[in-house]
Amino acid sequence: MDSAVFQPIQGMSDLAAPEISLWQRLEHAAREVMRLWGFTEVRTPLLEYTHLFTRSLGDTTDVVQKEMYTFADRGGRSLTLRPEGTASVIRHVAGLGAEGDDARLYYVGPMFRSERPQAGRKRQFHQLGVEAFGAPNPAADAEVIALQLRLFEAWGLSGHTLDLNTRGMPEDRAAVTQGLADAARPHLGALCEDCQRRFETNILRLLDCKKESCQQIVANFPPTTQFMGEASRKYLDDVLRLLGKLGINAKVNPRLVRGLDYYVHTVWEIRHGALGAQDALAGGGRYQVALGDKTFQGVGFAIGLERAIMAVQQDNPALAAAAPQTGAWLVALGDIAREANLQLAKQFRCAGIACGMELGARSMKAQMRAANRSGAKWVVIRGDNELAAGTAALKNLADGAQQDVPLADLEARLKS
Repeated sequence: MDSAVFQPIQGMSDLAAPEISLWQRLEHAAREVMRLWGFTEVRTPLLEYTHLFTRSLGDTTDVVQKEMYTFADRGGRSLTLRPEGTASVIRHVAGLGAEGDDARLYYVGPMFRSERPQAGRKRQFHQLGVEAFGAPNPAADAEVIALQLRLFEAWGLSGHTLDLNTRGMPEDRAAVTQGLADAARPHLGALCEDCQRRFETNILRLLDCKKESCQQIVANFPPTTQFMGEASRKYLDDVLRLLGKLGINAKVNPRLVRGLDYYVHTVWEIRHGALGAQDALAGGGRYQVALGDKTFQGVGFAIGLERAIMAVQQDNPALAAAAPQTGAWLVALGDIAREANLQLAKQFRCAGIACGMELGARSMKAQMRAANRSGAKWVVIRGDNELAAGTAALKNLADGAQQDVPLADLEARLKS
């Protein structure tokens, strides 16, 4: 059989032991932080109607033009695997009516983008994201940024920095576009092909082109705040002031725009040295999206979990290490003991004690090998003699110490 049949699609990966335990620990810590900050989970479908993303993200964004997995179903409807989480959450909130106006939601799950796979960036990748709905408010933006940084603290991350900027208000767009066009036009021939296209379709994206030649040109452009109204500049100042009160250092980066059209006011990125040249660990911003006859406003962020795993492995080796041994493995000497252990395993599991056992007839040596592979801390050994005496041999796999324990005391010993 062709070995390729056993391989996942390029840019997509299986997540399994032992690495999956680190994913679970990060998600568990995140859910507790979310609970404390008053956010509840939402799980949206992986597939959405394509127009949800083209309308919310913008027809000219790279995500829509180059990266979405889009296809027609049997009914001829255009469907897309979700490339990000915000649009789906907004669609969900749109169905809640007035109840969704101040919703505080988070999500964890896979997203899909057809781009060149690289370290920490897959075609199927995973995000943890937050959406806090409500009218523009610098305090709400500062709170969500503080929440994101608290998540990183919970994961033991330390080597990250926060870049912040503003996209301004919708009424600033025309002046910003004109100002950037005036600055870019004399250099148009020296810009890359993508930037020449963006000059006509989405000029803000010139500012975050990754090509060094383009970066050198845009480094001399005036900051976009120069073309914005006083209200937009004050909003940014208020966010910075409130972050300062929360003890959060942020660096204003006038070239930061983020890649989606729905952003207004505050945008930010968090960078981490463990990720190399592509060092963006997470990002977020305030957005405004029209669905149907209603405009939805909120602020949120998304964290790429693959990239977070890379950062945790550098910053917090203790969390990234294999989980400590727990639970028990039941070893049976004979058929009667094996059936008795099946009953004992159910008792332990119902009491909250993780345990495992071989269900087929195997030698004691083979059962002990299985116990060592399982990650169990204890081995419980029973044969005819132990069954008759109402005891079990309890062995600590860490140091090899073994003693006979009355069966009535075994559960308490394992729990302790």
